[in-house]
Amino acid sequence: MDRQILKNTIKEIFAGSKGILAMDESISTANKRLGAKGIPQNEEMRRKYRELIVTTPGLNQGIGGAILCDETINQKTNDGRPMADVLKEAGIIPGIKVDKGAKALAGFQNEKVTEGLDGLRERLIDYKKKGARFAKWRAVITIGKNIPTKACIEANAHALTRYAGLCQEAGIVPIVEPEVLMDGDHNLQKCYDVTEETLKILFFELYKYRIDLEGIILKPNMVLAGKESGEKNSVDDVAKATVNCFLESVPAAVPAIAFLSGGQSAQEASAHLNAINKNFKNRLPWIVAFSFARAIQQPALDVWDWEDSKCEKAQKVLARRAKFNAEARQGNYDSAMEPDK
Repeated sequence: MDRQILKNTIKEIFAGSKGILAMDESISTANKRLGAKGIPQNEEMRRKYRELIVTTPGLNQGIGGAILCDETINQKTNDGRPMADVLKEAGIIPGIKVDKGAKALAGFQNEKVTEGLDGLRERLIDYKKKGARFAKWRAVITIGKNIPTKACIEANAHALTRYAGLCQEAGIVPIVEPEVLMDGDHNLQKCYDVTEETLKILFFELYKYRIDLEGIILKPNMVLAGKESGEKNSVDDVAKATVNCFLESVPAAVPAIAFLSGGQSAQEASAHLNAINKNFKNRLPWIVAFSFARAIQQPALDVWDWEDSKCEKAQKVLARRAKFNAEARQGNYDSAMEPDK
């Protein structure tokens, strides 16, 4: 393992005030997007959707890395260029989602563990040849009646750790993503407690298996009340709870935290990220950035609506949304920037 290669990749991804675009939707998720618009659910339409994203002019002003899925890294644009090469030419580092999805955890009702370790060493070698310099593995932790169990958290932490070790062995930066889901009626404090426990168990595993913490990117949830809770917390309250939780749980050796949006609207995700950086910049030992999917892409997709005549307008919306989040990294985002304000 060359630790300097890992550090250099992380430095490049987050240079300036950039973040990560998570355009790694699975085939089933991409098909849902197509189906919602009445579009044929096939590989060509998914390719067309992804080409709009990777060829967006100015995307590199807010995006330093883009996570692809297996299908995307093997696809080409209309002019025959691999998607990963198009990103590289724009100064955006390609990454790759390598997990095989969250499956039911045997013996634990309503809990899941992420699979995909079998054959991962060989897959990483292949993805690196295709241009990937970082990878992603997502674990999901659900809050509900009598869950999550410690066993579920430990199983996911162990899988994340083994994945991280294989990535670092291959010279690929692992994004470690332990997502405590927003689904449910839990309050802010419950999310805080579960997130803290999950992170502490995760970092114990990472330490035990000799993972170089300076060569990882943490992609966690923000501390938020469940979507069905009815609890309304201010932007500043969410930022405070999130920062306090992570100061208690995440070692300062970790170079970067790239938050997921987790079902927040584009505006909510930007506002919360902005408040974290604006209100607590002197307390943060890490880069605090973003790795958003829908919170960057959805406004553009709503404009595009799969019509060629609207492609340019949709790309402008995409680049603008990415730039808003780059501003939020600096604590400079304001809702007044939004076009409908």
